[in-house]
Amino acid sequence: MMVEPKVRGFICTTAHAQGCRENVKRQVEYVKSQPKVDGAKKVLVIGASTGYGLASRISSAFACGAATIGVIFDKAASGNRTASAGWYNTAAFEEFSAQDGIYAKTINGDAFSQEIKEQTIELIKKDLGKVDLVVYSLASPRRTTADGTVYSSVLKTTGSPYTNKTIDLRNNAISKTTIPSATEDEIAATVKVMGGEDWKDWMTALKAADAIEDGAMTVAYSYIGPEVTHPMYLNGSIGMAKNHLYKTAEEITREVAGVNAYVSINKALVTQSSSAIPVVPLYISILYKVMKEKGIHEGCIEQMYRLYHERLYAPQLALDEQGLIRIDDWEMRDDVQDEVTALWQSITDDNVKASSDIDGYWEDFYRMFGFEFPNICYSDDIDIDVKIPSIEE
Repeated sequence: MMVEPKVRGFICTTAHAQGCRENVKRQVEYVKSQPKVDGAKKVLVIGASTGYGLASRISSAFACGAATIGVIFDKAASGNRTASAGWYNTAAFEEFSAQDGIYAKTINGDAFSQEIKEQTIELIKKDLGKVDLVVYSLASPRRTTADGTVYSSVLKTTGSPYTNKTIDLRNNAISKTTIPSATEDEIAATVKVMGGEDWKDWMTALKAADAIEDGAMTVAYSYIGPEVTHPMYLNGSIGMAKNHLYKTAEEITREVAGVNAYVSINKALVTQSSSAIPVVPLYISILYKVMKEKGIHEGCIEQMYRLYHERLYAPQLALDEQGLIRIDDWEMRDDVQDEVTALWQSITDDNVKASSDIDGYWEDFYRMFGFEFPNICYSDDIDIDVKIPSIEE
């Protein structure tokens, strides 16, 4: 069938198999063009099918030559419904890994569940023995705990409601938006979903099963950003969850013998998660313009390769005063933020094209789902039923 993008809100409900393969191919080629990294050799990536998780898996395999096991939660094609982008990405990743003789297998299911933890550990023990790096890159809006309770995260403030500019992605119009304040229950639920509890559960389970090497590392991802995003991010309900994540890194390092846990603060990028946060898409559009003009723009793959090459496996791991890895250092440069602030203050409907890189934002958005690659003919019929070699349906 011919596959076209169908956008609803901040999500695209279709994905293009060939376009997703092209997306993965370009990321693999980028990493293979860079110097090798003397790093991890057996890697578990939890949340491995899109964004930073996918880029971490690609960097592990093609920079370090590592065997990887990825945990994803994606859907295969069904009838006339395409598979999710993450499904197609994972199929392509396994294809390119096989071409280079690199081990890659994938578990598909809810990473929060005990069942998937057990399946993953069984596979590690059978095929790899132990892992030496665990990347925790889950970005789920809800979590079901072992007792059947469903917790849902919210994108709200923790103080007064916050009003600022945003962009309506349907028509690129600048408008005001107000983010309401969260209740104590909503904050607690957000921490349950997006905090560090499940990360620690994974690390404890791996250690108990003797499935992780002494001296291993684990890294989870977060974002801080500039003042304009702080009310609904750093100081919002998400921020409360991320504070829990930072404390969990300290707990893992202290309590899981032989494992060092870190949180990496990454750059703002177009992802399925960031597209849902009010104010953030407008900020990202302006940031893209400034960083591209300065020649320092990075996508997910450039960020993750630099994380591996210049941070995780550098001779000395540089941390800030809070013990965090800062790979958002280029975004947060004073000269970048000064220009972003000036554009933010002056942007209107009349100058949105000149004051931001809204076209770049949309290009990244569509490419997450396999669209807008110039070498793909989107009027062609394609087979949407793509198999992931290591997954038996």
